[in-house]
Amino acid sequence: MRSAGDPVRTGLVVSLARPGGNITGYSIVGPEIDAKRLGLLRELLPGLQRVGVLENSTNPHFRAARKEFEQACRSLGMQSIIIEVAAAGELENAIAELARRQAQALFVQGDGLFGDNRVALMSAAFRYGFPTIAVGTAMLEAGALMSYVHSRAEADQRHDAFVDRILRGAIPADLPIEQPTQFELGINLKTAKALGITVPQSLLLRADAVIQ
Repeated sequence: MRSAGDPVRTGLVVSLARPGGNITGYSIVGPEIDAKRLGLLRELLPGLQRVGVLENSTNPHFRAARKEFEQACRSLGMQSIIIEVAAAGELENAIAELARRQAQALFVQGDGLFGDNRVALMSAAFRYGFPTIAVGTAMLEAGALMSYVHSRAEADQRHDAFVDRILRGAIPADLPIEQPTQFELGINLKTAKALGITVPQSLLLRADAVIQ
């Protein structure tokens, strides 16, 4: 695995420490990192009460982790408004539905459906005035206001190390699943200005990438 969100919860392995089967690799700790993203969104928008969330209904990870995600929202005094989509053609209507339900910001989960359609997705979010937190530099460059993601360089390095060990004869069941230790915060000041949002200096100082 290179980027599994929660392999235990979705039934891929028995535990992170002892996978127990023919699968091991790298887990991107979905629920924990999502809670961190919510915290960053709250720091940027202290008055935020309702956050709209897009989920790919064909990805089992999101439904498995939904209770923890909703709990993380409640712990920050926010309500999550979750909309499931399964195809690119549903994104525009999903954003419109979030606006109708009075969402104040957009949380885009890390998923290929959203990444592959990031330009159209961010354009729709901008039209409805949604400040958006997403996953990865590509989403940031497409217009997301913030991005918080595990280090791709670290993930590549650890993935290569797993491949090397297995090709040398290691048994996957005996290799503990690893989790990221390095994360990257990105902020798009161009989007912030267009939305009339002032980004706190405390966030800017912590940012690894800033788009002017």
